[in-house]
Amino acid sequence: MGDTNGQVVAGGNGQGNRLDQLNEPTDVLIDKETDSLIICDWLNQRVVRWYRRSGTTQGEILIDNIWCQRLTMDAQRYVYISDPGKHEVRRYQIGDKNGTIVAGGNGQGAGLNQLNVPTYIFVDQQQTVYVSDYFNNRVMKWNKGAKEGIVVAGGQGQGNALTQLWNPEGLFVDTLGTIYVAGLENLLVMRWPKGAKQGTVIVGGNDVGAEANPFKGPEGLSFDRHGNLYVVDSPNHRVQRFSIE
Repeated sequence: MGDTNGQVVAGGNGQGNRLDQLNEPTDVLIDKETDSLIICDWLNQRVVRWYRRSGTTQGEILIDNIWCQRLTMDAQRYVYISDPGKHEVRRYQIGDKNGTIVAGGNGQGAGLNQLNVPTYIFVDQQQTVYVSDYFNNRVMKWNKGAKEGIVVAGGQGQGNALTQLWNPEGLFVDTLGTIYVAGLENLLVMRWPKGAKQGTVIVGGNDVGAEANPFKGPEGLSFDRHGNLYVVDSPNHRVQRFSIE
């Protein structure tokens, strides 16, 4: 807090596929047990680990030949990765190269057992997987071991109605099952209570812009322990913090 300059903790050696390079990384998580960063190295089609200890100059490949879009880790240290090329989410044990399909995996489509470009994922304490199903304009919930998912937000085509999502991205689910999701094209963050047929707008929805409230393209979102909401607004090249009632 308070730093005006950051420090490079992975990559920083130009665009490339050497072990000391990254090529358009899209997501990162901290594995506290090994004090390392696990990174979606998007255009290198791999997932890499960089230890945070001083003197680390290169990463190691954990998984390759994967279009890693987003990733997260559950309490049991399983890593979940969305692959929009294969329209699936897989769960991996660290060291496992193959993984297990936990959402999608039945080709590109709009069926309940399908996804159409999965992006952000969220996994709860029961290993329930929530997925932003980008081109299906919906959020899907896959219970552990399920063969198909449940639509829990959107799924009514693309648009600006409270029953709709439009290219959902950033995703968070609280302990009550309330879903918070960023709509990239309708320029807002919505809240969908568990079981609700429509959501409510909590920030954005004020047309496109660069002022404090409008977005140009809300993408990632996160909450801190005080309940503040952080939103990555990619085309505005900024991260904003909102106090949510």
